Amino acid sequence: MSEVAMSDTVLRPSEATSRAAITRRLKVSDNVFRILTRSAALFVLAILSGVILSLMIGSMPAIQAFGFSFVITEVWNPVTEKFGALAPIYGTLVTSIIAMAIAVPVGLMIAFFLTELCPMWLRRPIGIAIELLAGIPSIIYGIWGLFVFAPFLQQHIQPFLIAAFGNIPILSSVFEGPPYGIGMLTAGLILAIMVLPFITSISRDVFDAVPPVLKEAAYGVGCTTWEVFKHVILPYTRVGVIGGVMLGLGRALGETMAVTFVIGNAHKVSASILAPGTTISATIANEFTEAVGDLYTSSLIELGLILFVITFIVLACARYMLMRIEKRIG
Repeated sequence: MSEVAMSDTVLRPSEATSRAAITRRLKVSDNVFRILTRSAALFVLAILSGVILSLMIGSMPAIQAFGFSFVITEVWNPVTEKFGALAPIYGTLVTSIIAMAIAVPVGLMIAFFLTELCPMWLRRPIGIAIELLAGIPSIIYGIWGLFVFAPFLQQHIQPFLIAAFGNIPILSSVFEGPPYGIGMLTAGLILAIMVLPFITSISRDVFDAVPPVLKEAAYGVGCTTWEVFKHVILPYTRVGVIGGVMLGLGRALGETMAVTFVIGNAHKVSASILAPGTTISATIANEFTEAVGDLYTSSLIELGLILFVITFIVLACARYMLMRIEKRIG
């Protein structure tokens, strides 16, 4: 019996060679896969470093000529070669804030409706409609905004806002001025429509990932639908929701063509969101082909560098907020 057992455990030379070859092949494929994944990650870092380096080199003449005053100066005069980025920065932030203030709550409500309240026969058509919104080119949004949405705002919405808030302190300055139709409010509303599909789609996916037992337990102890959404679904999916919001904010900060059509392209800072303005991306798109001289071109490149820095700061703040939330929860 012992000889039989020993014969079962001892491998034949051909079997041992085959197993060794399989082991070597698996090891080689694993090493190749590791090298490819590492190379992909390093490739992304190389591209990011190249973009930063090229922006810094291209904007160096403007940095040397204007220094920090470039960020806090409103004037933009190519004839006298006096450039300031305050108006584009202000317009970028204001339009993005308007867009996110509208798109985030609406997107979360739509996602919750689709996952919890929507009838099954209606869930798929609404989901397809949201995905189609994400696929519409930005220039189509711009054309629609200029020829359809802006006239509607000029005739119906903006006069109502001016009349409703005209006698209220602070709000009167936010909604003052003639109803142009185009302006920062129109651009913010167009951006809200554009980023809404991204926030809704990601939020819907993460809401679907919530274990049903958690929601059933909350309903079982007497929670309302709002309480389940506030105390169960949102805390469980906070990382995914914030990721979707940041994706939408990145789209809003960098959107070009749609904003260029409806914002008015005026290099001025105004307290009224009804007034025309401009954004960083719109300024670059409008003037880069007409830039004459190194200083003019460098100023536009520095605008791109500022937009990159703003996006980086926003993402860093979002990451820090997530770390604080995770640390508090433990």
